[in-house]
Amino acid sequence: MCCQKAVVKNADMLEEMQRDSVECATQALEKYNIEKDIAAHIKKEFDKKYNPTWHCIWGGTSVVM
Repeated sequence: MCCQKAVVKNADMLEEMQRDSVECATQALEKYNIEKDIAAHIKKEFDKKYNPTWHCIWGGTSVVM
């Protein structure tokens, strides 16, 4: 993901949460190659920081939280 930049197109989240989601997704992409592992990482981090229960669906070029 060296040459790509994440863009939040539509969100019902605070700006801080949006920034955290982009940062978390970037970290997950650097650490994992399997989509379910990327989604699990994002969900776990958001559950820790913003309390359960979060859902994350990773679809290759997009993510739904």
